Amino acid sequence: MPIVSLVLFVVFAALGFGWRSWRQRRRTGSTGFRGISGRPLSPEWFAGVGFVVAMAAAVFAPILQLAGMVAPLEVLDRPWLNVIGIVLAVVGIGATLYAQFDMGDSWRIGVDASETTTLIRSGVFGRVRNPIFTAMMIFGFGIALVTPNLVAVVGFALLVATIEAQVRVVEEPYLLATHGDSYRDYLAAVGRFVPGVGREM
Repeated sequence: MPIVSLVLFVVFAALGFGWRSWRQRRRTGSTGFRGISGRPLSPEWFAGVGFVVAMAAAVFAPILQLAGMVAPLEVLDRPWLNVIGIVLAVVGIGATLYAQFDMGDSWRIGVDASETTTLIRSGVFGRVRNPIFTAMMIFGFGIALVTPNLVAVVGFALLVATIEAQVRVVEEPYLLATHGDSYRDYLAAVGRFVPGVGREM
């Protein structure tokens, strides 16, 4: 299972980050990477750094398990859970790419406060405000089930926490400042990560 986990992560990184940034550069002249927001030790900075650490945990969890340095958590170490994890990871990869496609040229990693992007409300963004992050959490949960050791579980918890922070502390304030009433209407109509959940009246 650790090898499967690593292969899934490589596919996710190659398509969701590598291929997508290459395609973005060809279309717009920019890779879409905006880096980590905020000054060091600020909430925005912690959100960005935490996300990087969570991604690193997803890589090191299977490596450490292969090396015998960590063992799977017994309660989660079940073949049927491993299979569910593989399915969820594959779904997460596909959903990430689908949402990135719907975002078009407005796709970014990180926020540049001086930049104005189009507010996307069509496609999957008409049902969920942050479908890429939703897909990434599905992928992360799947990976944690494929190699369910302590590093993987902690990494997934950190992924969820940092995505929440990135959305609430960095992206939503930026979009509100940039798009004003249009974004307020969007907040009231569409759920944050799940359809109908997290709307803000």
